Amino acid sequence: MSHSDDDKSANKMWGGRFSAPPAEIMEEINASIGFDKVLAPQDIRGSKAHAAMLAEQGIITKSDAREIIKGLNQVSAEIEAGSFTFSRALEDVHMNVENRLKEIVGPAAGRLHTARSRNDQVALDFRLFVRDRLDEFDRALIVLKLALAAKAEIHAGTAMPGFTHLQPAQPVTFGHHLMAYVEMFARDRSRFSDARSRLNECPLGAAALAGTSFPIDRHMTAKALGFDRPTANSLDSVSDRDFVLEALAAATICGVHLSRFAEEIVLWMTPQFGFIRLSDGLTTGSSIMPQKRNPDAAELARAKVGRIAGAFQSIVIVMKGLPLAYSKDMQEDKEVTLDALSSLALAITAMTRMVEDMEPNKDAMRAASGRGYSTATDLADWLVRELKLPFREAHHVTGSIVKEAEKRKLDLEKLPLEAMQSIEPRISNAVYSVLSVENSLASRTSYGGTSPQNVRKMARGWLKRLEKELTSG
Repeated sequence: MSHSDDDKSANKMWGGRFSAPPAEIMEEINASIGFDKVLAPQDIRGSKAHAAMLAEQGIITKSDAREIIKGLNQVSAEIEAGSFTFSRALEDVHMNVENRLKEIVGPAAGRLHTARSRNDQVALDFRLFVRDRLDEFDRALIVLKLALAAKAEIHAGTAMPGFTHLQPAQPVTFGHHLMAYVEMFARDRSRFSDARSRLNECPLGAAALAGTSFPIDRHMTAKALGFDRPTANSLDSVSDRDFVLEALAAATICGVHLSRFAEEIVLWMTPQFGFIRLSDGLTTGSSIMPQKRNPDAAELARAKVGRIAGAFQSIVIVMKGLPLAYSKDMQEDKEVTLDALSSLALAITAMTRMVEDMEPNKDAMRAASGRGYSTATDLADWLVRELKLPFREAHHVTGSIVKEAEKRKLDLEKLPLEAMQSIEPRISNAVYSVLSVENSLASRTSYGGTSPQNVRKMARGWLKRLEKELTSG
């Protein structure tokens, strides 16, 4: 894709300046139909809007416009039915569509390109495609967040260890852990929404780089294609790929969130953790080890971010040194972007399926949540609250009590009272009210904390909001 109108030597449909056909290597490096054919629906939408505007402005006859639009509808139907033959000799999706349109409607097809260049046509098609993908991501992330919030509500009180440095830190609930990803994916939706807002200007009518002398109505085509307004500078219109970079940057961050969750799923499924189980449909076996249940779906979702982040970096490098306006380098923006956006869509869907499917091993999670003296902070807080110790002193006392518990190979809640009183005599029997995992969880009632009542309330609030968005969208 992204062929400039200067590329006349590359295709026999272009004018007569060149007498010799393109060299074989030129055809090889020039052709983009292998990947840009997926843009055919956007190309046809743009062409129909352009034809209607040309007729409305009296630039072509309404009869020709009707023939063109009818022919484009036929091309669209052929592509959807799988009967359309894409020709590599015609380089890209634009020339394939136009060539077939000419076969269907004859000379009228030649009027479609009036007041339009492949430069603004490419920019339009790609914007439409990226916008469509952003809309799909938004809906897919709503579905993923619904799955997370629904499972979080069920497991609002299911204890599990919270980690820092992958070491047991404090008890949390499985629901609270899942709701953390709801927040991450909410930010992803916000980034995609911001990118869509800036993307939503229509470049059609900028022509090759300088605009056109024909009396076109760019506001009409912008409105017809669902844009907020036309782009304001013709040079920028055909050379801008910020909308691609923004979409890929947001996709990369979203991919990182998916990858982090996927990594946890991989860990949780190991016998060493044993926190969750995925069904046979989302795991694979081994060709030699019959006992294996491999979390391949999670591993592949984890890997997809490499392709997505690589695409972002690729476009940054392509664009960083290009003078205005169009350069053929920009053809390289399509293949990696199409692959990256497809990879993200697949990873979101796979993660949604895993969230819906996964079942926690409550006993294993509960047992692990009390290991590593995870309620030590609760003890320190109790010393501050009840004995009025400065926190730093309470921290020191707690450390000494943990050391004693380690020496006796006991959990804090099993450590005798006299052992604690030998370190701090004022500690009373009431301290045991904060040393269990359940009491620790119940006490974390600060906004955003892990108490089951907090998690349940947060999950239900998100479910209500998301279900409304899904039905209204």
